[in-house]
Amino acid sequence: MPILPPEPDIYPDSLLSPELPLNPSAKWWVNYTLPRREKQLLRRLRQMGVGCYCPMVDHRNRSSSGRIRVSHNPLFAGYVFMVGAEEQRYAALTTHCISRCIEVSDSEQLVYDLRQIHQLIHSGAPLTAEARIEPGMQIRIRSGPLAGLEGTVVQRRGAERLLVVVHFLQRGASVQIADCQVERI
Repeated sequence: MPILPPEPDIYPDSLLSPELPLNPSAKWWVNYTLPRREKQLLRRLRQMGVGCYCPMVDHRNRSSSGRIRVSHNPLFAGYVFMVGAEEQRYAALTTHCISRCIEVSDSEQLVYDLRQIHQLIHSGAPLTAEARIEPGMQIRIRSGPLAGLEGTVVQRRGAERLLVVVHFLQRGASVQIADCQVERI
């Protein structure tokens, strides 16, 4: 049973849509938030009409009475991605939720990475946040709900996992895969 219902983690819903062309005047920003302020920043950016994304995943834990509780936590704790002009960046800074705001130099790569993370989350597969990148074989998933995702194979706890990375943050998420699903790039 969730403690609170999930809130939207992306605004607008079409922000990462491949059909939606990127506005050349808009810039992507990575906001490093104050501790545990990601959801508050998302709410305020939505109210201001600023495009934003903070990937959320379900976290299950058991209470002392034995009940399972579900909370919706950011995949990348402390980070909220935002797209907008300089005025919108300034408005976001006035929320008092942001510690640092960094402009993204390669926005196309960031959007590509975020699209893959978004697809990975919405596949329903159990995810593991990965804080480091290890070298390995580059692969593409051929079939199933993750078809088309590209990433690196890593070994964790004796199982092979697909690591999808947000290069700008040097962080990622991984999901367990089967050999029959993948092809080498």
